[in-house]
Amino acid sequence: MILAAANNAAGNAADATRQVLWNISHAWVMYALLVPTMLIFGRGVYRQVKKWRAGRPVQRFDRPGERIKRVVRHVLLQQATLRDRFAGAYHFLLFWGMITLTIATTVVLIHHDLGLPVMQGRFYLYFQSLFVDCLGLLAMVGVAMLAVRRWIVRPKKLVPTRESTGLLVLLFVILGTGFLLEGWRIAATNDPWGRWSPVGSIVAAGSLAVANVETLKSAHLFTWWFHLLIVFGLIAWAPYTKLLHVLTAPLNIYTANLDAGGGTLKTIDFDNAPSFGINSLEQFTWKDLLDLDACTECGRCTSVCPANTVGKQLSPRDLILDMQHLLDRSDLASVSGPADADDDYEPAFPVIGSTAALSPEALWQCTSCAACVEACPVSIEQLPKIIDLRRFEVMENAKFPQTLQDAVGSLEERGHPFKGTQFSRVDWAQALHTQGFDVPTIGDVQDPEVLLWAGCGGALVERNQKSTQALAQLLSKAGVKYAILGREETCTGDPARRIGNEFLFETLAQQNIETFRTNNIRTVVTSCPHCFNTFRNEYPRLGGEFEVMHHTTFLAKLIGEGRLTINAEATEKITFHDPCYLGRHNGITEPPRELLQRSARAPLIEMAQHGQQSFCCGGGGGMSFVDEAPDQRVNQERARQALATDAETVAVGCPFCTTMLEDGINAVKGDREMAVKDIAEIIWESVSGGVDSG
Repeated sequence: MILAAANNAAGNAADATRQVLWNISHAWVMYALLVPTMLIFGRGVYRQVKKWRAGRPVQRFDRPGERIKRVVRHVLLQQATLRDRFAGAYHFLLFWGMITLTIATTVVLIHHDLGLPVMQGRFYLYFQSLFVDCLGLLAMVGVAMLAVRRWIVRPKKLVPTRESTGLLVLLFVILGTGFLLEGWRIAATNDPWGRWSPVGSIVAAGSLAVANVETLKSAHLFTWWFHLLIVFGLIAWAPYTKLLHVLTAPLNIYTANLDAGGGTLKTIDFDNAPSFGINSLEQFTWKDLLDLDACTECGRCTSVCPANTVGKQLSPRDLILDMQHLLDRSDLASVSGPADADDDYEPAFPVIGSTAALSPEALWQCTSCAACVEACPVSIEQLPKIIDLRRFEVMENAKFPQTLQDAVGSLEERGHPFKGTQFSRVDWAQALHTQGFDVPTIGDVQDPEVLLWAGCGGALVERNQKSTQALAQLLSKAGVKYAILGREETCTGDPARRIGNEFLFETLAQQNIETFRTNNIRTVVTSCPHCFNTFRNEYPRLGGEFEVMHHTTFLAKLIGEGRLTINAEATEKITFHDPCYLGRHNGITEPPRELLQRSARAPLIEMAQHGQQSFCCGGGGGMSFVDEAPDQRVNQERARQALATDAETVAVGCPFCTTMLEDGINAVKGDREMAVKDIAEIIWESVSGGVDSG
């Protein structure tokens, strides 16, 4: 039909246009109504901006090039939204449909009010008629898909509200009446260019079959004003609803944390902070408060939360929404905390304990995996807020689970979180010494190529000592000049920081930084992603600048340089569990897989959730030291996902993951046999011909 119209009108396409505001008189009323509409809209936006500005300062407008790229990817291209294919599809259709209709309306006003004849010729036919009509239809399809999802499918992660229903109905009415107006105009004016509007043409044909021209003109006049009032009403209402995310989402994405994983934590100015940690809205930064208003209630964060998946109370979505509701009720702009530390400072809008989602119990269920941060399509930072709230509970109230208190106490007294362990930092190396293999310490090696950092989990847990031994032997096999700190090694402070004891973290960090400087350490290799993340992303803020490599990356480098040769000796089927602090927090997913592909004869089997969307082992955020309820253990859920594959071995790249997955698999495997091995162990077996490392 459109091609026929194009052929018939090819000679006079330059004359194509239509009368703007056909059948409408007293158009000035439209502009009169626009004034209060924009005043109400502006007041709503200003009200929220005023609250955001009451938050503490934070720099989020640096590196504009990177930020613009994020906006292009996640706003214009909707990449994060499209991860959920169905929901992403209808959001994409609605987004670009409404953008196109807004542009088309602007073109109409430019043509009519400014007297610029832009609505004519091929532009009018190709864009204003055909393209706009098609995009409007796709927007209607998006509304229909949204209705099916909310009213029929009803996924658990969505919470039905009257507001959501109202917005959905309004969008349908606006789009539907828009097509009716177009069709009735085409029918009543016998528009020669009407066939360029496919949906309008169908409406026109159907309308002429049941009504005469005068009836269509009357219906058009009434519906035009009704359509206008609905549109203006939605514009005025938008800032007071979650539709505000049309503005807040792009801004939030632009001002997102550009550091690793979106979960890099803020330091505390202990000399001037009014409190250690956060328990009141006014203590958050303006970006934290913007986060609250950017939330669209989509529930993606909660649906990927490992704690929520196993039935625990924690819901990242509800945590954000409950603070959003508290923000809406709070006169935050009238309150400002003291600039300097003040013993008399009282939080104006307490957060912890204000709702079930913000209860201390929920806060202590977070594994700090950052799956919520990674899944959020509008770049909300849930994890840093949870840690800030934990900090208040730990450092101000001294209220946190006893097992975590034991871990913190052990960190303070012994430099590691494993209360009661009888192992020392060098036992794993001494065990190798009895077999005739010496692990050099920093005092024995002048100017080492790398420092091998065993970490607490790699040195003080008996099972993981085997993995650390395998790594040391691989370094020797490759001719790497390395050394360990031995008894000088102490915890990086990661457990203390994630639990909420920021002061202890900084104490341990400064101690390690000084040790590194004293020993002229330039490059560190570690098998622990938690240590790796802390060294790489958090120590630089405290003055600790050095190269850090996870052992999978370093081993891949050695192989690439020809210093280490491995053969595909592993005969078992292998699946790989991505550690959260390696894959999601730091984006390292390929080196481990490259190593496994070289080591195993069979292709790697991927779990349903892998890479940066991997499911947590349950051991982060201090949860390795918490005794979970038997029916709510995250490691058992991940173990079930591993057992659901056809694999015989789960490869890991983290000592905490090794411990958690072994425990989880042993608890749920039944008659099934599945081994858990660090990648270093698998490679060492390939290199050494299956000789056990210790």
